[in-house]
Amino acid sequence: MNSLWVAFTLLGAAGQTARNAMQRELTAQLGTLGASLVRFLFGFPFALAFLAVVMMATGDAVPRINTGFAGWIALGALTQIAATALMLMTMERRSFVVTTAYLKTEPVLVAILGLMFLGDRVTTAMAVAIALAVTGVVLISVKPKTLEQGGWGPAALGLSSGALFAASAIGYRGAILALHAKGYVMGATFALAVGLTLQTALLMAWLLLFKRAILAALLSLWRPSLLAGFTGAASSQMWFLAFALATAASVRTLALVEVLFAQGVTRFVFRQSTTAREAGGIVLLLAGAVLIVWAG
Repeated sequence: MNSLWVAFTLLGAAGQTARNAMQRELTAQLGTLGASLVRFLFGFPFALAFLAVVMMATGDAVPRINTGFAGWIALGALTQIAATALMLMTMERRSFVVTTAYLKTEPVLVAILGLMFLGDRVTTAMAVAIALAVTGVVLISVKPKTLEQGGWGPAALGLSSGALFAASAIGYRGAILALHAKGYVMGATFALAVGLTLQTALLMAWLLLFKRAILAALLSLWRPSLLAGFTGAASSQMWFLAFALATAASVRTLALVEVLFAQGVTRFVFRQSTTAREAGGIVLLLAGAVLIVWAG
């Protein structure tokens, strides 16, 4: 069963790549902020649907919410929103390409936080795998002189966003473990449903108070937004299932293959060539991915 986390992670990464593409299509009509909120607001009903399906398929009742779960799920949900907000700030400063590399330092931070707060073991092989994969992503993402153009501001925002995304991953894994659910599928699905419910309630309140125009635009484009929301919820379901079976550091390191999926789209759809620097990054990322699977 433990090897299933690899399949779940790869499916989650593929789904996230597809969701990102859909959100980019919506950006022209909704703006960066509106398109980014689609993953939360329109993913919410599908998370509830997944929970209903699991309940019918397994016959299990939903787990009891305890204080440990409540604390961890709140940490995961709130830090994910905050991390997304900081990421949007970098995009507004037109330095998102620069800070992408800093965002992808997340596995390093996840490994540290997981060891500190969840007792998730980090072996030497895992540490090497994380270092290889993150270095590969940096080589692929950062082009020559882009760091100089961005300055330290975007770097600080990117690192802060990466730290919050890392805290979110730890929060979600902690929530799943705290449930002590009968089966890992129920635990993961219930945690996703509760997390998205909390996020939707908070974001809806904020939109109603401060950004009603964006909310109206979101509702007017509900058809394409539903597809993006489903894809996002499905990929999140895969992440949560993986978190239930493996350490957050292992999951988030292997999840870096999302960069390879995006690179493949660039190569085969848009016919853009791969530089020697990018090829070297791909080799390192693949080596890290293979090693983390072996070590996990």
